[in-house]
Amino acid sequence: MIKQNICIIFTLTLFLTSTYAQNPVNQFDKDGLRHGFWTKNYHKTNEIRYEGVFNHGKEIDSFKFYTLSGGKSVLSAIKVFNEKDSIADVTFLASTKKVISEGKMNGKRFIGKWTFYHKNSDIKMIEENYNNEGLLEGERFVYFKNGTIAESAHYKNGALDGESKWFSEKGVLLRHTHYKEGELDGKTINYDALGNITSEGNYSNSQKTGVWNYYKDGVLTKEINHTTQEVISKKE
Repeated sequence: MIKQNICIIFTLTLFLTSTYAQNPVNQFDKDGLRHGFWTKNYHKTNEIRYEGVFNHGKEIDSFKFYTLSGGKSVLSAIKVFNEKDSIADVTFLASTKKVISEGKMNGKRFIGKWTFYHKNSDIKMIEENYNNEGLLEGERFVYFKNGTIAESAHYKNGALDGESKWFSEKGVLLRHTHYKEGELDGKTINYDALGNITSEGNYSNSQKTGVWNYYKDGVLTKEINHTTQEVISKKE
């Protein structure tokens, strides 16, 4: 029986050694490119930094990335690559393993639609879109934790451009304005928590221009021409 156990252990050891030899890690191909399974630790530690598979220098399948927390490696991101291009489906994770955000990346650039979540929650906090240059493009929404919209805005080449709105947690519109190439431009209306207009007028290059009307409890109290800084009317 002892001899039989020794024989089994010896055979298993040979099998594991052979398997490891057939699947070495951190190898290069004949052109000096990373190939096969790779894993790296943080400098002068035994704590893992990343692990994944290369195909002649190209990342493929799932890569796992870790951050150091209390001196220990904690999974912080998963990137799933394909063999066609450098685009990856990416998920960023908190130390609690809850998803922080998810979307696509091309290298270090965010592209396409990205979704961010409230802390330690599955509830969406932000939805935004990026162009191929990694700049905000199109609609962007921010949500309260109760699911209602806090902000809506439109971007072009990374700058606010078009209509923007802000809301209270109860869904009341607080501000409705417009941007052009990152600057306030055009009509803006501000509201109080009850939905009454508090002021309205126009902007040009983020400066108030022309006649602005100011209200209290929905009643017009003052008119100012901000181009000339002239008070047109004022009611006490």
